[in-house]
Amino acid sequence: MASLTVPNHCVPTLLRTHSLNYPSSQNLPLPSAPSNSQFFGLKLSHSSFSTIPSSSSSLKGSIFAKVTKGSKPPNFTLKDQNGKNVSLSNFKGKPVVVYFYPADETPGCTKQACAFRDSYEKFKKAGAVVVGISGDDAASHKAFASKYKLPFTLLSDEGNKVRKEWGVPGDFFGSLPGRETYVLDKNGVVQLVYNNQFQPEKHIGETLKILQSL
Repeated sequence: MASLTVPNHCVPTLLRTHSLNYPSSQNLPLPSAPSNSQFFGLKLSHSSFSTIPSSSSSLKGSIFAKVTKGSKPPNFTLKDQNGKNVSLSNFKGKPVVVYFYPADETPGCTKQACAFRDSYEKFKKAGAVVVGISGDDAASHKAFASKYKLPFTLLSDEGNKVRKEWGVPGDFFGSLPGRETYVLDKNGVVQLVYNNQFQPEKHIGETLKILQSL
C-alpha cells in the first residue's frame, strides 16, 4: 500500500510550535504559539469553522485557476480591517499585489503577513499596493493587523466569493483554502500567479522579482 509522507516542516504545531525570528523587525511582535492545534492556516478548533467552511464543497469548484497570467481579473469590493469598502479598481494606475491566504493568526499566514510587513518599504519603492484577502471578518483582520503592525490592507472575503470568482485553487482536495499571490501591472493585467502553501515567505521574493522588472 502506498504511503503519504508529510515533511516535518509542514506540521509545525502538531508537535511543538517554535518561535519565529524576523531579523529586520526585532522590535515588532512575532507570532506566538497558538492555543489551538493548527495546520498552516487550517484551524482545527470548533470555533474555526466560522472562518473556514466546514464543507469543502465551496472550494472544490475552484480547483483550476480562472485568473491566469495575461488576463484581467474581475473587480471586487470588500470591507477592509476598518470596515471601509475597498475596490480593486481603486488602485488603477498602480501595480497591485493581491495575496489570498487561509486565515488570520495561523502559523503560515502570520509568517507570510510579517514577511510582507518586513519588506513593505521595497513594495512602496516599486510603487505597488499590497492587499491580503481571507475569509475572516473585518474585526479579525483589525486585530491581526494591529497585533503584528501590518502596514497594508486586509480585506474580508466572507463566504469566499472573490476567492471562487478568481478561481483560487484549494489544497488537500479543496479542504484547505489555497495560498496564492497575484501581481497586477499598472494596467490591471496579471503578470504573476504564484501558489505555495507550505513556504509562505517565498511569495514575497517571487513577487518582488516581478515588480522590479515591470
